[in-house]
Amino acid sequence: MSDAIVIIPTYNEIENIESIIRTVFSQEKEFHVLVVDDNSPDNTGKMVKSLQQEFENKLFLLERKQKSGLGTAYIAGFEWALEKSYQFIFEMDADFSHNPDDLEKLYDACAKDGADISVGSRYVKGITVVNWPLSRILLSYGASRYVRLITRMKVKDSTAGFVCYKRQVLETINLKKIKFVGYAFQIEMKFKAHKKGFKIMEIPVIFKDRTKGHSKMSGSIISEAIFGVINLKLKSLFAK
Repeated sequence: MSDAIVIIPTYNEIENIESIIRTVFSQEKEFHVLVVDDNSPDNTGKMVKSLQQEFENKLFLLERKQKSGLGTAYIAGFEWALEKSYQFIFEMDADFSHNPDDLEKLYDACAKDGADISVGSRYVKGITVVNWPLSRILLSYGASRYVRLITRMKVKDSTAGFVCYKRQVLETINLKKIKFVGYAFQIEMKFKAHKKGFKIMEIPVIFKDRTKGHSKMSGSIISEAIFGVINLKLKSLFAK
């Protein structure tokens, strides 16, 4: 039984899902994988089911009826993992923008180096992003600087979605009160953990834009992040 599980949310990731699963399982450290699929029309879920025969008791599938947002997919995955005995619970994208070879670095930060949360960071050592247009780099980097200014968190890549949580963090945060479902979900999780006094450690990684499939980024997701951060900060000022 592994002590670590990697949660991968999917919606139309048929071009990536088999490769990402096999790469996670090829790591020297044993990780389990939970795919949270939002009823992908391209049959991503069916592909995962076929792979479960090969990776019995280490590959799991949580199927949802419809596309309901990244945040709710991760919350569902967190709740599933907390019902089991996993001590380290990961977030990772299916499109190889997060390199599975970095999983062990994030694991070691929490398991050996005293972090409660480890973040695969694009901005802790300059800007380590490959194949993004300049406009998107500026948007993402600017968003992280904006979040630091408003929240006073020291995290340089607050929107990062490549994260390892110790079990205690997810047990302490009230997951049912997490509000945001898109881009701002990552910010809210880190901010709530920061307010609880958990130690967040950033691990430098190289982020590569997807080469297969389609980005899920949209104007509404960006808007949620911009205005959501102010809302988070204001609520924290008046919280008991």
